[in-house]
Order: sequence, then C-alpha cells, then structure tokens
Amino acid sequence: MTSRMWEWIKGTGRAVVLTTLIVVISVAGIVNPAAAQENTVDYTYTDLSHRDFAGSNLSGTSLAAAEARETNFENADLSKTILTKALFLRANLKGANLSEAFADRVVFDGADLTNAIVLDAIMSSSTFTDAAIAGADFSGTILDRYQTAQMCKYAEGVNPVTGIATRDSLGCR
Repeated sequence: MTSRMWEWIKGTGRAVVLTTLIVVISVAGIVNPAAAQENTVDYTYTDLSHRDFAGSNLSGTSLAAAEARETNFENADLSKTILTKALFLRANLKGANLSEAFADRVVFDGADLTNAIVLDAIMSSSTFTDAAIAGADFSGTILDRYQTAQMCKYAEGVNPVTGIATRDSLGCR
C-alpha cells in the first residue's frame, strides 16, 4: 500500500466507515435516528414545579432527578421517559401515559394518577403515599411488593382507555 493511498484511507476512509456504520445500525433497527430527534428536550435536574405540561408530548424525554412538585401533566404522554430519582409530589398525572417509563426511586406521594396508563413500566423503589390511583392501569409494571400492597388497600375503578381494573392490574387479591 502506498503512502498516498494510506493518506486517502485516513482522510476519507473514516467518513466512509462512519457512514457505513450508521447505515448498518439504522437498517438493523438498533437506533432509529428519526425517533432520536423527536424529543431532544432534556429536563434532567431541572425544577419544573408548578408548571403546566397538560396534553404535552414528552415521550422519550428525560426528567431524571427533576423536581415536578405540583406540576400539571394531565393527559400528557410521558411514555418511554426516564424519571429516575424525580419528585412528582402532588403532581397532576390524570390520564397521563407513563407506559414503558423508567421511574426508579421516584416520589409520587400525593400525586393524582387517576385513569393513568402505566403499562410495562419500571417503578422499583418508588413511593405512592396518598396517591390517587382510581382507574389507573399498572399492567406489566414492576412495583415493589410493599407499594403494591399499600395501593391495593384503596385501589378501585377501571381505566377508561384500556378497560382494565386497577385492582387487577396491580394483582390485588
């Protein structure tokens, strides 16, 4: 290999390799570049208290360690969001979609989750003290046994969208 050819590979070869890699990853379905561009807002470590996100599409965003005290997320799409270590104290999550959210160690104390859709989410080590959950659907969601047992004491209603009873979605006896 000549030095001239080597210089070409070093100069333009990187771009070719990078472009090929991006195409292969996209075709393989590993990364969807269009989906990655949908919601580029990052609310990590932000104070969102008392704000109004009613009806907003926040799907795929990060609210990790955000403080959302008494924030309005009514009918908002929070599916596939990262909520780790966030504070949703007395937040309005009525009718919100939290499906496939990663909500590890989140405080939902006093939050209103009436008719919320929480399918296949991870909510380990999260708390729901005094949370309103009537009509919420937690089907397939990972919750701590203690939190589930506490919510089963007052779980009632049927989700108007999924048709699943709250008690059934929590696995209450």
